[in-house]
Amino acid sequence: MDHKWESLSKVQQLEVERQLAQYQNGVHEIIPEAELKQKLIKSISTGTPLKIKLGLDPTAPDVHIGHTVVLNKLRKFQENGHIVQLIIGDFTGKIGDPTGKSVARKQLTNEEVKRNARTYFEQFGKVLDKEKVELHYNSKWLSSLDLEDVIHLSSKITVARLIERNDFSNRLSEGKPISLHEFFYPLMQGYDSVALESDVELGGTDQQFNVLMGRHLQEHYNQEKQVVILLPLLEGLDGVEKMSKSKHNYIGIDEDPNQMFGKTMSIPDELIAKYFHLITDFSLEEKVKIAGEIRDGSIHPRDAKILLGKTIVRMYHGKDAADQAENQFKEIFQKGAIPDDIPEQDWPGEEKVSIIDLLVALNMQSSKSEARRMIQNGGIRINGKKVLDVQTEVDVADGMVVQVGKRKFIRLRWDNE
Repeated sequence: MDHKWESLSKVQQLEVERQLAQYQNGVHEIIPEAELKQKLIKSISTGTPLKIKLGLDPTAPDVHIGHTVVLNKLRKFQENGHIVQLIIGDFTGKIGDPTGKSVARKQLTNEEVKRNARTYFEQFGKVLDKEKVELHYNSKWLSSLDLEDVIHLSSKITVARLIERNDFSNRLSEGKPISLHEFFYPLMQGYDSVALESDVELGGTDQQFNVLMGRHLQEHYNQEKQVVILLPLLEGLDGVEKMSKSKHNYIGIDEDPNQMFGKTMSIPDELIAKYFHLITDFSLEEKVKIAGEIRDGSIHPRDAKILLGKTIVRMYHGKDAADQAENQFKEIFQKGAIPDDIPEQDWPGEEKVSIIDLLVALNMQSSKSEARRMIQNGGIRINGKKVLDVQTEVDVADGMVVQVGKRKFIRLRWDNE
């Protein structure tokens, strides 16, 4: 790179430092950090925005707050005038990313990919300015590669390098099969960076191998290599596993405000500061202040969670919804009240029904065994009264409230005439 620090004015130097500090905040690693600074120097001295890539395979239709860790960082680049390249992996999604998987991932159909992609992009608009996003589908360039192109691409990487990946090496050591098409996934993702000549790629720490592949392939195609920014993974409500819909430990950004608030109140105390740091729109100074107060005990964990819950709801539903969610939470959980605005559902069954059959029929529990466990754990109430016997027969009445856990309510509508 020809652009030098000394060639910048004092104002330009301060701008480089300001942006660099924003991009360094809250990340796991920048590879290599010195190159990111050089790219910013070039961008600011020439007035040319950087191209910032995020690739996503739409494997599920819902976006949760774990996804917003990387989206919030993208927004910082966007606010500073850089170009966000959002790549929907409609081609790679049909292969299935093997990252973190002990078996081959299910390959999606065209319709599944398209449906999920539309939902993804709409939900991303809650974090990013969609009008300033370059939206790309990687089938545009990947589906046009012929066999000769694919063989040429595969010659850029060795098998030994591919099986360095933990998921592949683990499966080999355990005697589990690896399909040949799975080896092509990181190559396809890396080729996206070549096709778009990306300057920076963002990803979670679990994506390190895949995002570094873009840097590796750009070098082979005589392009300036992209910088990789790795973001920490956000643990879910269980405090152990990465936030994921499949693990039922997530907060969806499209969820009902009361659900969002209630779920936030259930996160482990030791994760409160991390959630503030990675997913809220507070300034760095505010985040540091809150972390200090949590650490020295000057703010009670419950009060910190209330602030966190209100902040998350405000970010995605507005201040009024945040205030209402806080008030409802206090009514229900601190005073034991049943909320007024709960969903209603028609009961098409008999007047007398077993509690287990009732819970499954209302889709409040996915199976009879799950319903039985919830009853035994004291998580079921009828009209506010706890049900403790799995053999309980319920006399259905119009307006009866069925409660599962702390946040799930249904009011039954039933005409017995």
